[in-house]
Amino acid sequence: MSRQQSNSTLLQFLAQGDTRLHLFDMGRRVVKIPRKRFLQLEKNQMAYPAPLQRQAWFALLFQEPDRLREPIVWFLRFPLDEQAKLNLAARDDLMHRLVEWIGSDPADSLNSSGHRDAVLEQNPYGFKPRNDRLAIFHARISRLLKQPASRHYDHARSYFNGEFGWDQWSFVGYQGIADIAARLDQDDNEQCLIVALPELPASPLEAICHCLENERVSRSLANALLGVARAELRQVTPAGATLAATIRGISNSRSVSTRQQLISEVLAAPVSQDPAVLSAISGRSWEDLQQQALAAAFLERLAGNREGQPFFDLCLADLLFIPGMRAPLLKALRNPNRSSALSRAVGGFFQSLKGVGDG
Repeated sequence: MSRQQSNSTLLQFLAQGDTRLHLFDMGRRVVKIPRKRFLQLEKNQMAYPAPLQRQAWFALLFQEPDRLREPIVWFLRFPLDEQAKLNLAARDDLMHRLVEWIGSDPADSLNSSGHRDAVLEQNPYGFKPRNDRLAIFHARISRLLKQPASRHYDHARSYFNGEFGWDQWSFVGYQGIADIAARLDQDDNEQCLIVALPELPASPLEAICHCLENERVSRSLANALLGVARAELRQVTPAGATLAATIRGISNSRSVSTRQQLISEVLAAPVSQDPAVLSAISGRSWEDLQQQALAAAFLERLAGNREGQPFFDLCLADLLFIPGMRAPLLKALRNPNRSSALSRAVGGFFQSLKGVGDG
């Protein structure tokens, strides 16, 4: 146990020997976590920046010096405390288990399939991402490790270039779509998508947008997504799923003004009461709700959502737990000009919290 004490963090314990360790957030977005930031998280020097369901979801990728070996990946989730900081008791429990399973030197044990299986199968902190998230993760790490894209990539590129006809999307592999999103700066992929987006049926549009939410989309591509959303808003009955997809696709864009313009225009339309639209904003565009006008408009639409008080409570509780979101949201909630519907919804929310406390 003294070896574990000398390696007081999970990062220090695992990053021994010649194995190179890469870290990824797997929650609201699939993004790389710098080692320095992960160490700060483990030492409780900062809150987890984007918690999901009050947990930290991340992936550890172990890259052997021999690049011919397949990288090893662990998917872990840890509970967070009331300040969204890592629950260190859970972290320490995992480290105790690791010492029992693979010994004090993980570098010598990671190559053993038996040890890897023990970690993955007996680990109470492990999880299996959904298939779409796995595809996005694989696209990111193949790019990171300078490996070729999947065998689905060329077929997906041909589809988005319009070679098969826009209705021939059912045979396009999701992994290929994820590869395109992860390689926007290669093979003219960004320009290809800019041209293709207005033509896409709902399903491939949603798929590519769900992949783009993890990328730093340029202003040009963001403007193309804004155009798709505006075209949908002009329909007699706009599709909430399509608008939710464009919000997700633009949510991590470098162009803050473009993504906030899109959210503003969607929130001005009745379709914004669709739970899919509201979930996209709260789940992927939460940073933009620090802007007071958007926060106020969002909360008004949330109060009138089509699933009622339980959905309002769920979204608001999730947002309030994200570091940096409490102050702007509470300011909007206390707005004396808020509607009676929002006042009732806020009252119901705090009443539900009181009920939990009484229980």
